[in-house]
Amino acid sequence: MTTTVLSARDRMLRAQSAARSVGLLSDRAKSTALQAIADAIEAATDDIVAANAEDLARGAESGLSIGLQDRLRLDATRVSALAAAVRDVAELPDPVGRVLDRRTLANGVELTKVSVPFGVVGSIYEARPNVTVDIAALALRSGNAVVLRGGTAAEKTNAALIAVMRAALAAEGIDPEAIQTVDEFGREGARELMQARGIVDVLVPRGSAQLIETVVTESSVPVIETGAGVVHILLDATAPLEWAREIVVNAKVQRPSVCNAVETVLVHRDAAERLVGPVVGALQERGVTVHGDAAVAALASGIVPATDADWATEHLSLELSMRVVDDLDEALEHIRQYSTHHTESIITQDDAAAERFLAEVDSAVVMANASTRFTDGAEFGFGAEVGISTQKLHARGPMGLPELTSTKWLARGSGQVRV
Repeated sequence: MTTTVLSARDRMLRAQSAARSVGLLSDRAKSTALQAIADAIEAATDDIVAANAEDLARGAESGLSIGLQDRLRLDATRVSALAAAVRDVAELPDPVGRVLDRRTLANGVELTKVSVPFGVVGSIYEARPNVTVDIAALALRSGNAVVLRGGTAAEKTNAALIAVMRAALAAEGIDPEAIQTVDEFGREGARELMQARGIVDVLVPRGSAQLIETVVTESSVPVIETGAGVVHILLDATAPLEWAREIVVNAKVQRPSVCNAVETVLVHRDAAERLVGPVVGALQERGVTVHGDAAVAALASGIVPATDADWATEHLSLELSMRVVDDLDEALEHIRQYSTHHTESIITQDDAAAERFLAEVDSAVVMANASTRFTDGAEFGFGAEVGISTQKLHARGPMGLPELTSTKWLARGSGQVRV
């Protein structure tokens, strides 16, 4: 018996074929399929955790960073959270078929603008098995097929998750070819995915700034750019100490390896004596290394002198940069220079300062008096997210189901011709 090995292109073509039937599934069929996927993931917890342990062991041996090991790690609790996220997506309103505009022309032709699936969504990411499940669930709920390249660090975990999801689709009578992976083809598979224009409709990268830049510059497939997170918090002159301390610690420490973790804290000079020492102390108690300018070093001990490179660094670890600024203008200028346009927050009791910050900062998410960790699809009520877009075309900020649809116009006439 001869076994046919499918090429990366063959797999993408199968996804394209499956997309035609998936795009026509009813709201109920898509929701039921996702519930079945969630149940299957939970039932396979032991197998998934075992596969993940192999990836973690290999990652530790190869020197995978602590931050990426944290993103990679799955235990029973995290697997349960993956299943819960799929169930959340299953319960969300169907984004397909929404009427976005309706009008009747003078000649009687009726026009309706409706939301439709993209077709095939591709994603290239690294050491993020949660992305495997999140993007597959969101793609299916929005009537799309998906092609995944999850990187070698999570190869065993992703293979286990994809096998479980494909089996669940097949059991529901849905074409399992709607979920594809090109992981086994390595970098060549990623290259083919980036060059699959006409087969893959949109490509979403998730990962390091280098990975994202590679996909943006080398892809012939349209890309939705999800940027790195050099995230800022400004402690304004009127920032309450309790808010400043708790929000900064939460934004840095709760999960330092993610893109919405704060990387730079700016402190208004009028509040520096009051805030720097306690905030730095609270951070250091949680194991955070603070890179500070001379003004910060004069107000707190144990400060590592900050370099110019620190202001542009996404640490993704228990490290943070801190600088004292003269006023709101200087803070805004610093953010304009170093921000990656992901998330920024101001802590203040001055309503005018808050509104100015919200209006002038040009990032996907701008906050007042809240932790930057809230920039997240699940926190925004999307169930899960495809990524956090830092571009301005099509989608910006956390991307949920509506962002995985396009539009088309339906025209209904009764014999009209143009004159």
